[in-house]
Amino acid sequence: MSTDHDQTIVIGGGVIGAMCAWYLAKSGHHVTILDRDRFGAACSHGNCGYVSPSHVLPLTTPGGVRKAIRGMFSRRSPIYIKPRFSLDLWSWLWKFSRRCNERDMLEAAQTIHLLLQSAKQLYVDLIESERLECEWQAQGNLLVFQSEHEFHGFEKTNDMLASHFDMGARPMNGAELVKFEPALIEGLGGAWFYDDDCHLRPDKLMSEMRRKLTGLGVQIVEQAEVNGFVKENGNAVAAKTSQGEFRGSRFVAACGAWTPFLNKHFGCKIAIQPGKGYSITMPRPKLCPSHPIIFEQHRVAITPMNSGYRIGSTMEFSGYDATIDERRLSVLKDSARLYLREPYADPIQEKWFGWRPMTWDSKPYIDRAPAFDNVWVAAGHNMLGLSMATVTGKLISEMINGQPTHLDVQALRLDRT
Repeated sequence: MSTDHDQTIVIGGGVIGAMCAWYLAKSGHHVTILDRDRFGAACSHGNCGYVSPSHVLPLTTPGGVRKAIRGMFSRRSPIYIKPRFSLDLWSWLWKFSRRCNERDMLEAAQTIHLLLQSAKQLYVDLIESERLECEWQAQGNLLVFQSEHEFHGFEKTNDMLASHFDMGARPMNGAELVKFEPALIEGLGGAWFYDDDCHLRPDKLMSEMRRKLTGLGVQIVEQAEVNGFVKENGNAVAAKTSQGEFRGSRFVAACGAWTPFLNKHFGCKIAIQPGKGYSITMPRPKLCPSHPIIFEQHRVAITPMNSGYRIGSTMEFSGYDATIDERRLSVLKDSARLYLREPYADPIQEKWFGWRPMTWDSKPYIDRAPAFDNVWVAAGHNMLGLSMATVTGKLISEMINGQPTHLDVQALRLDRT
């Protein structure tokens, strides 16, 4: 049990919590991180490791409802919704459906764009200044299409990204593509190359962040599940956990997909659904891609890391189901075979899943909880938690320190509807 009342308590030891703790500690706070499991072990462990300024478009695109409905009927669909009765899920889907139009898509994309631009620069600064050994690579990202028709069909989207966000990509037809990335098979429709994207190895980033945080005096407490707060005079004075009470003067809830379990304490209803993503990690194939690749038509991603190789993605709305569905893993491998000369290698080192914290409008929540004067929420980063972690940490630090935020945070409010 902590007895230091001047502690700043960060709830959640994923990449968002780690970056919140980093920026707070660097600004002079005494920080304790509480994690329900192990630091860096959940959704921050086995994701694809993309830091992607190009990923500005939300899930709420025109046609998103149709894709969601299709996903209810096939476990092999890139987006799968397990049919079940859940008021929270159906409320979330209803709000999601209302955002699937061009106006709301562009509004969300503008917010996402600003967050990603800031986050990328903050990553560059952090990795260079702290010499983080996390396999950071600035190789860009290939968006590959199996059919020529779909490749040309993306041109309208690319033009929109270029005109609204200055995020246009370089097009490559099938012949150019194989010369640029020899690991791909011949006969593909083409690709769009985003040269500003980067990637890293997530588990190594988290190991490095743990080393840096403890070097700053940050205390990391594992197996401490937070289930509420002790409140006095409008403030939280302690976090109630499975290991007892941890007292503090400021609290940051960076709980990812677990955030809704604290809704009754926050004084608001944070609508986050767990979106289950999968990955398979293995050694690098002999003919390994040089660039991260997204197979857009199948929504599967490839990450070539210095020390390994990962196939990941898919989206499964099945609640907090902690089992690994081998059918979903087979979707990853089967998709890779359609594009790559050597799609994978043996042995498989890890089969993994993580719950992405999905919001109905694709924007995160970064705001103070209405029930307290000293509790902030940083959650709901969808599929961009790694990409947005640095900017989230900086914004939380600015808010808690009473400084003007370097980005407008109105669109990230908890009370948006």
